[in-house]
Amino acid sequence: MLDYKNPALSPEERSRDLLGRMTLEEKIGQLNEIPLSRHKIADIEQEIRAGRVGSLIYATSALAGDEDQFCGSLEDRQRCQRIAMEETRLGIPLINGSNIVHGHRTAGPIPLGQAAAFDERLTEDFAAMSAKEAVTDGIHWTYAPMVDIARDPRWGRIAEGFGEDPYLAGRMGAASVRGFQGKDPAQPDRIAACCKHYVGYGAAEGGRDYESTEISENTLRNTYLPPFKSCLDAGALTVMSAFHENDGTPVTASRHLLTEILKEEFGFQGFVISDWDAVAQLVHQRVAAGRREAACLAVNAGVDMDMLSTCYVQNLPELAAGGEVREKTIDEAVFRILCVKFRLGLFENPYAPPGAYGKVVLHPEHRALARKFAARSIVLLKNEGDILPLASQKIYAMGPMLRERESLLGTWATESLPEDVITIAQGLTDALGSRVRLENTALLDHSLEQARNADVVIVALGESSHSSGEAKSLGSIELPAGQLDILRRLKRFGKKVITLVCAGRPLVLSEVADLSAALLYCWHGGVEAGNAAADVLLGREEPSGRLPVTLPRHSGQIPIYYNHKSNGRAIDEYYGDVEFPNYVDMPGSPLYPFGFGLSYTEFSYSDLQCGKADEDAAEVRVTVRNIGRRSGFETVQCYVRDDVAGVTLPVRQLKGYRKLFLEPGEAETVRFRLDRNLLSFYDRQGRLVFEPGSFTVWVGGSCLTGLQGGFTL
Repeated sequence: MLDYKNPALSPEERSRDLLGRMTLEEKIGQLNEIPLSRHKIADIEQEIRAGRVGSLIYATSALAGDEDQFCGSLEDRQRCQRIAMEETRLGIPLINGSNIVHGHRTAGPIPLGQAAAFDERLTEDFAAMSAKEAVTDGIHWTYAPMVDIARDPRWGRIAEGFGEDPYLAGRMGAASVRGFQGKDPAQPDRIAACCKHYVGYGAAEGGRDYESTEISENTLRNTYLPPFKSCLDAGALTVMSAFHENDGTPVTASRHLLTEILKEEFGFQGFVISDWDAVAQLVHQRVAAGRREAACLAVNAGVDMDMLSTCYVQNLPELAAGGEVREKTIDEAVFRILCVKFRLGLFENPYAPPGAYGKVVLHPEHRALARKFAARSIVLLKNEGDILPLASQKIYAMGPMLRERESLLGTWATESLPEDVITIAQGLTDALGSRVRLENTALLDHSLEQARNADVVIVALGESSHSSGEAKSLGSIELPAGQLDILRRLKRFGKKVITLVCAGRPLVLSEVADLSAALLYCWHGGVEAGNAAADVLLGREEPSGRLPVTLPRHSGQIPIYYNHKSNGRAIDEYYGDVEFPNYVDMPGSPLYPFGFGLSYTEFSYSDLQCGKADEDAAEVRVTVRNIGRRSGFETVQCYVRDDVAGVTLPVRQLKGYRKLFLEPGEAETVRFRLDRNLLSFYDRQGRLVFEPGSFTVWVGGSCLTGLQGGFTL
């Protein structure tokens, strides 16, 4: 038996042995990922037989998250894998990838909604469930989590990430990695994670997808890199390089980012894959004269696998022969890919388990998890007069999102089907029965007349899933045309309105908030969105979501985010000072700040204590008490400011959070350990340093509330 087929050896030993048996052409084939298209299946099979394919991606265009695609059946995928295993010289399995961004068939809330739950356990469990479904469909690898920091809600891909805060994004991203991969990625219900888009893609100018960025080294290291480092520390097996350029160099051609920082400084041992056709796009970015030069730049920079463009298989043999690319560089890329395939156990278990798909996807336990996650992602922004939870009232429900299915799935729900979705109409009907009447016409005047007889009107508003996601940037983040008119006219009738907003990004809701007695942000909640909304409205689930992004008052405030740098002239944080307003025509402060969210009960904070835990850490303690009449969740948030530092740092940064569930009258003391590593930052030389000194601390229910203290370390 060949050594590389011996599972008793380590992945590194097996990879080294296998690499030594490969021809240059076989090596280069491992660096090539191509899309699986049912319409080109014969050509794809021939390429696999020729040893020119290392991976298949289950997508047929760059916009797979927003299109109906035919990527072949499971039988096609199994047949392609069988060819790789049985009809090639060395029998190296394909690694098959797909965009499992927020669930496979059982879609949950979009990642931005997941972040609103502030719950790593839920995030990890949901990723594990998604992996369990994916492996039954022949998938070994997902292009998730996305940990781009996004401060511009006009950017459609803000839906795919965890918001504006590096600490929260890092914890959610790491939880996703743990869920997808588990402690042992070779287990039959696990898949490889891919943290993307490395790095800074969320800073695209103007919120325009694929646009350039302007990120200083200070901001790159202290804001955009930390979530990736958290994912790597959690064991992420792969990383995807980003489309954009920064500081004059496209990331796909940046040796500084891909090799010097990612692989050498951070010690990343997995492999880097380009984004869709990004190697060839170096020609469009005008740093390469043609595809040959693009391949040379990318592989020498540290891109190990070429997604789609085929620049590597077409040009690396000649580039290696001419010495422009060393075979050692190719060997390193192949070694990294082989190690991941061995770590996933693909040589022993290359195929999907027969007959498992129908038994696993949409399993009742999976739907229950999706329902719980969607409910806990919902953010209660307003509850005037404690109109919620709903009491015994005559209720009328209306609005453009009431019976929507596809839009509730959100972007990048590539395998979910509209018929899988529980609509808001169905969720309300199942929960309320005859107590609720549903809008049954598209004529607004008729619906408003029906609403006259109700005590409370539920209005479901929002944006289509086709308005967010890749290549779905908006110039204005207002509600779609006509939706505000529903609320305006109901207000004239004197109706109490409960507004649900289902969206893939933060929207401007200033007038919506004024016209609503209660306001809930429901995101795009997935297959159980309707049940989740009903659960929160009725108080079956206590509202516990908190904003992972700032909600602006107006599109003109963008970018607006809580963790901005200190200004040269002293003004209140978050652009809210009266004496020095940031705008003449509107307040500079947000409509709702990062971390904000209401409950059906109230909480008090007391007895804040800050001091040294030991020489390497401080401890912050606070007592949180439920002073209301209902049990409920509170997300206790700890923010820190380094009072004087060698570089400019944010006015405050989230450095800890804890989600509590307290009964009425119950209290708990929450402790945060703030060690030197957590309080470190990157200096002007790119070194991670801790500077002793004084620190200010805030602990409360959002970035703008709570008790203030401090410590010296």
